[in-house]
Amino acid sequence: MLNVRMYFVAMGFWCLGCLPLTAMAQANNWPTRPVKMVVPFAVGGATDIAARIIAPALGEILGQQFIVEIKAGAAGNIAIESVALSPPDGYTLMVGNVSTSSINETLYATKLKVKPSVALKPVSLIASIPNLLVSGMDFPPNNMKELIAYAKARPGELNYSSPLGGYSHLDMLDFTKKAGLTLVNIPSKGAGSSQVGLVAGDIHFTILNAASTLTLIKAKKLKAFATTSATRLPYLPDIPTFAESGFPGVGTDQWNGIFVPAGTPQPIVDKLFHAIVQALQKPQVKEAFTTAGMTVIPSKSPEEAAAFIATETQRWPKIIKDNHVTVD
Repeated sequence: MLNVRMYFVAMGFWCLGCLPLTAMAQANNWPTRPVKMVVPFAVGGATDIAARIIAPALGEILGQQFIVEIKAGAAGNIAIESVALSPPDGYTLMVGNVSTSSINETLYATKLKVKPSVALKPVSLIASIPNLLVSGMDFPPNNMKELIAYAKARPGELNYSSPLGGYSHLDMLDFTKKAGLTLVNIPSKGAGSSQVGLVAGDIHFTILNAASTLTLIKAKKLKAFATTSATRLPYLPDIPTFAESGFPGVGTDQWNGIFVPAGTPQPIVDKLFHAIVQALQKPQVKEAFTTAGMTVIPSKSPEEAAAFIATETQRWPKIIKDNHVTVD
């Protein structure tokens, strides 16, 4: 009886020892089928653009198709919950941004079925995108000084457009508060709907990311007043920063990163991380991001990505509280 017991104990320890080998085997074989990259926002926004730039490169490196899937709605929360509750096997990823992966944890704390910082594991940042204060071409002001004067002369008559609780909404609240403006927010479903409103003249001005507005600015369908970046943008050298315009500290540079469900085996996370870094080093990928107004920012490790996002998540509760932002 003792020998039998010892046999099963030994077998138990042997099986436990096999677990790392099994995870390693999974990583070595992964991916064996197409990988889904979930985008939490509508087509045409910066997150969608970033996903579509990097997906083919990842597919080329890893030998399987990376399919971009739009799962927009509820400020990105539909995608967050969907990916977080997916099998942690490396076949469902999320391309998140500052809203989904930092702001929503506070703003939608009572509505989310999962806690993003616990349910999703960062793999790497991929790109940083400055934001711009923009308007349609028919909006009379042509610089920040004129815009402030024009808006102050029309309290409550002018509007802007942003997703409720998103980084652009919070940035506009911060800007209008510091500029002493009274504006009306027209909630949008994403950058695409805001662009349409600006070009048509239905929206007066707002903050949007450079990736979704640069083409329209170059086509003379939108004009820019200021950028959230620390220095002027090389592709828009005549546009001052918010700091130069008298509003230091206003504005957020959006970042995008790739996430997997918590519990995804570390060897798969590491393999995906190295593929992301390799993809972002490809000249054609760098060029595509630059053309879209983005800067590639690969993380040094998944741990560094997690630390950065944790810091980002911790800074938004005060901003949300100070601006009395709530969602129904």
